[in-house]
Order: sequence, then structure tokens, then C-alpha cells
Amino acid sequence: MTSEQPAEPSELQEPEEEGHGTPVGRRLVLGMLGLGALGVAAAPPLQRGLESFLGNAADKDPTGLTGLLPNGGGFRYYSVASSVPHKGADDYRLTIDGLVDRPTTYTLAELRAMPQTRLVRDVQCVTGWRVPDTPFEGVQLSRLLDAAGVRPAATAVRFTCFDGTYTESLTLRQARGDDVLVALRMQDKPVSHSHGGPVRLYVAPMYFYKSAKWLSGITLTEDVRPGYWEKRGYDVDAWVGRSNGRDDEPTT
Repeated sequence: MTSEQPAEPSELQEPEEEGHGTPVGRRLVLGMLGLGALGVAAAPPLQRGLESFLGNAADKDPTGLTGLLPNGGGFRYYSVASSVPHKGADDYRLTIDGLVDRPTTYTLAELRAMPQTRLVRDVQCVTGWRVPDTPFEGVQLSRLLDAAGVRPAATAVRFTCFDGTYTESLTLRQARGDDVLVALRMQDKPVSHSHGGPVRLYVAPMYFYKSAKWLSGITLTEDVRPGYWEKRGYDVDAWVGRSNGRDDEPTT
């Protein structure tokens, strides 16, 4: 996560800390810069192609240089792991465990078969960039919690990711909000790998680092356990405009 300081937690990589990967060649960097500049003024189909390219490039770029590229889509494509496996309908699993009566593991097909909720909100990064009117669609987290049977001792939820590194947390009350989704679709298409697919968390009223990518585990706990970036100084309660020393307009 070196292209911006501080960087957007759920989307960013810290190559100095991770210490993995190889340098990006000068020719590749110049080529990406040229494509990025073209994409700013490109028509929507070309822009979508550019975003896909940047996402794939960033997934293989531990240096963070791809975060310097202009991108009309507004998002940044990073992770806190040096590489992230791709998962799909055949091998994706979401586990719900901890202080619950009925630990459950869902396949992607099972999640898709559940009632879906669609939200259209601005996405706000703690570093300042904002992507307006972004559609997300998925299963309300509260529905999955109810199905698992939350025990009285539980007061918080811990989220883990199949990148093997990233974690997040919410209080149980926050997790039960109507605007907290286990998201399967983003921008009216399946969540791409670069955006944390096939399944990611989406916490609409909070800064985007709370919306953990590559979601694989939901664990009910007695207390809040600070997530990856919260252990590094970000606020645990990350309400947009009311935390992290920022005064952004709310996304709700």
C-alpha cells in the first residue's frame, strides 16, 4: 500500500511489509501509464476493458505502481497479500461458525439462490476518493446470522478472507444493519476477482476498508477483534464522515 499514504485498506497492498514479488519493468510501467491515460477519455466498453486490465495487473504487482495509474472507474485494485487464489462456483465456500447454534458452510450456488438485496450508494475510501452511485447486490448479512442462530454470548462478528491475510470486524448490532451485504454482484455484474469476488462484504455506511474482499469466513465472537488495518491505526467504528479524522458526506 505505497501508492497513497495512508492507503485504502481493503483495496491496498504494502509491498515493503510483505516483501514479495519482483519489480515491474520500465516498459510495462510506461505501457500501463499510456493505457491509463487513454482510459480516462475512453468510451464505457473501453473503460471496462481498462479496468479489467488494471485489476489483473495489480493482482500481479506487489510494488503498488498500478495504483498510480489514472482510472475513470475511480477504484484502486490492491490486496494485502502477495497473491490471491481465484475461486469460483466449484470451489468457493463461505463458512459461518463461532458462537452459533448451527455452523454452516455455503456454496456460491446456495448464496445465489437466497433472496437478494440491491443497494446503490457512493463508495468512500478513507484516503478521499469516492465512487458515486455504485450498485451492490447480495444476501443481507442479518439473514445468514439468523439462519446460523446467534448465541446470547456473541456481541461481534469477525470476517476472514481467502487471501489468507485480511480480516475485518463489526459489532453484532452493526452487522445486522439492513445495508450490510454479503455481496455477489457489484456494478450490476458478478463481483470480479480484482474487486474481491466471487463474494465480498459490503458495509454501505462505513469506509470501504470495512467491506472485506474475498470473503470466506464469518465468525461470531464475544468481543470485537480489530481487523488488519485497524491493528495499524484505522478506526474500528468506521462510519463515513464520523471517523478516521475525516468529515466526508455520509454514503447513506
